[in-house]
Amino acid sequence: MVNGMEETKKIKSPGRTARMQSIVRLLLMVLILISSNIISAFLFSRFDLTAEKRYSLSPSTIDALKEMNDVMYVKIYLDGDLPPAFKRLRNSAKELLDEFRVYARDNIEYEFVDPSASSVKKERDDLYKQLYKKGLQPANLEERSKGSSSQKVIWPGAIINFHGREAPITFLNTKIGSGPEENINRSIEGLEYEFMNALRIFGTGIRPKVGFLQGQGELGTMYISDAARALADYYEVDTVKIAGQLNALKPFKAIIIAKPDSVFSEKDKFVIDQYIMNGGRVLWLVETMQMNMDSLQSAESSIAIAKDINILDQLFRYGVRVNDDLAMDMQAAPIPLVTGMVGNQPQQSLFPWYFFPLLNPTSNHPIVHNLNAIKCEFTSTLDTVEAPGIAKTILLSTSKFSKSILSPVRVSLNILKEDPDPSYFSQQYLPVAVLLEGKFESVFRNRVPAEILNNKDIAFKDTGVANKMIVISDGDMIGNYVSKKGNIYPMGYDRFTKQTYGNRNFILNCVDYLCDNENIVSLRGKEFKIRLLDPAKAERKIYGWVAMLTPIFLVLVYGIIHFYIRRRKYAS
Repeated sequence: MVNGMEETKKIKSPGRTARMQSIVRLLLMVLILISSNIISAFLFSRFDLTAEKRYSLSPSTIDALKEMNDVMYVKIYLDGDLPPAFKRLRNSAKELLDEFRVYARDNIEYEFVDPSASSVKKERDDLYKQLYKKGLQPANLEERSKGSSSQKVIWPGAIINFHGREAPITFLNTKIGSGPEENINRSIEGLEYEFMNALRIFGTGIRPKVGFLQGQGELGTMYISDAARALADYYEVDTVKIAGQLNALKPFKAIIIAKPDSVFSEKDKFVIDQYIMNGGRVLWLVETMQMNMDSLQSAESSIAIAKDINILDQLFRYGVRVNDDLAMDMQAAPIPLVTGMVGNQPQQSLFPWYFFPLLNPTSNHPIVHNLNAIKCEFTSTLDTVEAPGIAKTILLSTSKFSKSILSPVRVSLNILKEDPDPSYFSQQYLPVAVLLEGKFESVFRNRVPAEILNNKDIAFKDTGVANKMIVISDGDMIGNYVSKKGNIYPMGYDRFTKQTYGNRNFILNCVDYLCDNENIVSLRGKEFKIRLLDPAKAERKIYGWVAMLTPIFLVLVYGIIHFYIRRRKYAS
């Protein structure tokens, strides 16, 4: 009897041991989960394993999100039946907002809306008008099916509401010459920039002061109104005249000199020079040639001649020379030209006007990265010259089919009547905009009398502090078109093609960089690589089969291996 009981215990013991082990494992797993949650409440980290850090936010963005003290509502009008590319843009916007919420906690709420959801046309049109008035730009896509085509309106953007104020965001970032995939990829790259740039509008801190210089025949207030309005979202904007006053520029973090056409006095040059020596930033938009389209209204040709505004020697000392020439480029904005008559009505066609270059940024510098083409009108070229301690970065240049013509230049519409000869445009990448950084040397060094040199109120400096400036050889780049009725259009707007180029973003980036807002500008430097399949159909078909069958094959291999392991284990 005793032996039987012992045998029973031996039989039951392994079962009890297995149950105890299972219970211990379960309790251990629960303990690990609870401990992990407790630890994660105090310690936080995220890991981005992508090569280009696609899912990593910049430190400045994280800091701004953590400092949010109110709820930001985001309404994204990109939903519904979307083409695959725009679905990818939508999903990227959602992923980014989810990432924002990690750092902002409960201070970000978002909603996706399909503006085309209503089946009633009037309701859709009313909503479209509201979105347009709020600042969103639609994208019209042509859909083809079974020999017919239809237009689909998509609103790739959002409206942010924060502190009772609204700001629009446009997601779609297109660039001339880029394909649809590249444009969508560029738009995804710019999402963080667009959101954080809009968030700047709601800032309540002290805003730097930016001044438009007046007094030397610069562009009038009406022609810089779009630039002033765009800058006013982030800066305190005003106009300023020097008029010989030593401290006229002192209140300004940066000044903009937009297309002066009269001579600078030596006193005004001295004030600008000492403003730079003491750390003041300058955005120069200086032209050396006297020419505009009004000269061609009554004649088919005109002569562009050099003009002396007494500032070029100063720029030369800082490290750049603005040449007395005009740049021509085969990559140019078009103008209308009369090609014939139908009855009493003239017939017009658009032809690329070689004196209106379209500058496609090729530099990776954040000021110009991801920007659309920038429109110029009668621009000169630049040369960098030796200046000790000054770093020079070319921001904009013409295309590989360009030409520089020295003053005087005969400008004639007759060149549009013949097909362009590429051999005539034999120069490449002529500089038009350059960034200068370093300690500048005063143009008045060894030139001022002793009474000025020793005057403590003037406090003359012959070498400046670490500083930066941007020189652009086209003043019209910052100007906006004003219609005969007085309507003001954005910078870079082309009234003939109804297209808006990248002038506005370029000017904003320049001022941001000069005013040390490099964090927001650097967000443009984010770059995601496009990893597309080879367009060859045969290879695409092979890759498709590999992508479909590989997961199935791996699951089968795992199942077979697991089956044999279990079989050997229990067979023994």
